[in-house]
Amino acid sequence: MPATPPLPFHPSSPARTDSASPSSSAQNAVNAQTAPTQASNEGLAERNPGTTHFTLRYDRLVVAVGAYNQSTSSVLTLGTAALGPAVSWLLADGGFVAAFNVPGVKENAYFLKDVTDARAIRARIIECGGPTGVEFAAELHDFLHTEVKRHFPALHRFARISLFDVAPTILGSFDQGLQTYATQKFQREGIRLLTQHHVERVEPGKMHVKEQGDVHFGLLVWSTGLAPNPLVESITEVERDPKTKSLITDEHLNVVMQDTGKPDPNVWALGDAAMIRGMPLPATAQVANQKAKYLWKKLNAVVKERPAQEPFRFHNAGSLAYIGDWQAIYDRTGAEKAKGKEAGRFAWLLWRSAYFTMTLSWKNKILVPMYWFMNWIFGRDMSRF
Repeated sequence: MPATPPLPFHPSSPARTDSASPSSSAQNAVNAQTAPTQASNEGLAERNPGTTHFTLRYDRLVVAVGAYNQSTSSVLTLGTAALGPAVSWLLADGGFVAAFNVPGVKENAYFLKDVTDARAIRARIIECGGPTGVEFAAELHDFLHTEVKRHFPALHRFARISLFDVAPTILGSFDQGLQTYATQKFQREGIRLLTQHHVERVEPGKMHVKEQGDVHFGLLVWSTGLAPNPLVESITEVERDPKTKSLITDEHLNVVMQDTGKPDPNVWALGDAAMIRGMPLPATAQVANQKAKYLWKKLNAVVKERPAQEPFRFHNAGSLAYIGDWQAIYDRTGAEKAKGKEAGRFAWLLWRSAYFTMTLSWKNKILVPMYWFMNWIFGRDMSRF
């Protein structure tokens, strides 16, 4: 709700900016109507009786909504029914995990999309052969063969990890040699790889696979591709990619409008929700991070009335994936320069260093390596992590 009482909107009055607390309104709004210098949460009262409808005046409007959570406790994501003129918008939406219309997935599987999913899984098994599914399988294997084996020697041998994927190989975005390396290591470690398998439905405790029939499980982790965020789906005025349904932007990250075919200088989109016209990029954190830094500089330039920036250009830093037992793979075959690939312990050091460099505060730069060292010496604290 607003931090101050709602203000009436008068088109003839000068535009001004009024701050409001975003937490309640962003979480509960069903349809955010926009018009020149005003926005409202029209439709909130119908879905949430007892709440207050309010209008918020602004000079520029920036919307940055998080990714949709598929858990049963999640709330509706903010939606937009119209994009009005004289409005500056920033769409920084993520996608959410696609269930591909498989019955029972949302009710019986855990998704590796946010921290809530990670916390639910840490006490408990993988549908996806991409980097997320592979890394989870590797970490789970390490956990079972170190901490669980040490504390519960009679139980760890009953655990079995199976990785299903519809693709012919795991880690399809990596170099073929690295795919083979990871596949052979998983097979040696006893992780079953079932590629070219199609999950048709999921029920409590079991899933039906087209090629295999019923497969029973104790824990199912679903980490497949991304589907459009409901916020993005609700916007109808912009061009979309026919396959991914992502918003189409130009090289300056401005959204391309459907009626004119031209970019709107006041509307931006980035991350999993957007795709640059003529420049298809993977929906990865690396791409989103570079777009965010570019747009951060661009918005500062707009506020300070500086000349326009150069078009966005993606710099491929390579792809990393952990495959267990202090080993990883590093693929730079698609990079612009310093091409190459690594596998094994050296790639693991690169993988760890990448995580370390992405820690933001000095506190974390000290605590993260300290916890790594303590886990290496004493093992993981199973009562906390």
